[in-house]
Amino acid sequence: MTALAAMCGAAVGLGITVAAMGLRGVELPRLRWPTIRVRWEHRTRRLAAAVVAGVLVGAATGWPVGALLAAAGAAALPGLLSEGAAHAALVARIEAIAGWAEMLRDTMAGAAGLEQAITSTAPIAPTPIRREVVTLAARLGRDRFAAALRVFADDVADPTCDLVVAALTLAAEHQVHRLGDLLGSLAQAAREQATMRLRVEAGRARTRTSVKVIVSVTAGLAFGLAILNRAYLQPYNSALGQLVLLAVGSIFAAAFAWLARMARPAIPERFLVGETQP
Repeated sequence: MTALAAMCGAAVGLGITVAAMGLRGVELPRLRWPTIRVRWEHRTRRLAAAVVAGVLVGAATGWPVGALLAAAGAAALPGLLSEGAAHAALVARIEAIAGWAEMLRDTMAGAAGLEQAITSTAPIAPTPIRREVVTLAARLGRDRFAAALRVFADDVADPTCDLVVAALTLAAEHQVHRLGDLLGSLAQAAREQATMRLRVEAGRARTRTSVKVIVSVTAGLAFGLAILNRAYLQPYNSALGQLVLLAVGSIFAAAFAWLARMARPAIPERFLVGETQP
C-alpha cells in the first residue's frame, strides 16, 4: 500500500510539473525512443548486477555496508572500465561524418542539388550515422530544410556534425558558393580531429590500464581475505567496524572516480544545442 501511494504521489507531482511547464511555455525535450530504450536496457542490467552483488556479499559477510559497497561497485565498474569502447565509438562517428561530407561534395559535383544529394547518400552513408541520415532524408519531404537539419544535428549530437549542419544551412538559406570546397575542408578537419583523438587516447590508455589493475587488485585482495582469512576481518562485524568500512570504502570510491575522470576524454560542447525548431 505504501509503495502504491508513493507511486501515485509521484505521478501526481509529475503531472503538476508538466502542466506548469506547459502554462509557462517551456518546451519539453524531444524524446529519441531508440536511444532511451538502449539506455534503459543498460541501466536495467546494471541494476540487476548491483542487486545480485549486494545480496551475495551481504549474505556471505553479514555486513550491510559491505552489501552497499558491492552493489555500488557492480553498478559503477562497467562504466568505469568501458571508456575505451565509448571513445572508439566517438572517433568512428567523427570519421563517419567526414565520410558523409565527402559523399555530399562528390554527389553535388555531378550537378545534383543539396536535398537531392542528401537523399542519394542516405542508403550508403557510413554505418555509425546511417540511421540518422536516412531519417533526415525522410524528414526533408515534410519539414523545412533548416529545421530538418537541426533535428539531424540533435540526433547525431556531435560538435563536428554541428559544423557540417551549419554549412549546409547557410548554403540553403544564403546560396553559398563553392559549398563542395567547404565540405571538403570540413571533412579534412574532422579526420584531423579523429587522428588527434586517437593520439590522445594512446596516452589515456595507460591511465585506463592503471585503473583496471588497481580495481582488480583491490577487489581480489578483499575477496581473498573474506574467503581465506575471515578472522582478519572480524573487527568489521561491530557497528564501529561498519562505520570504518564505510569510510574506507568511500575513500576508495572517490579515488576510483578520480582515476576514471582522468581517463575520460574531454568532449567539446555543441553550439547548435537548443536550436531545434518545431
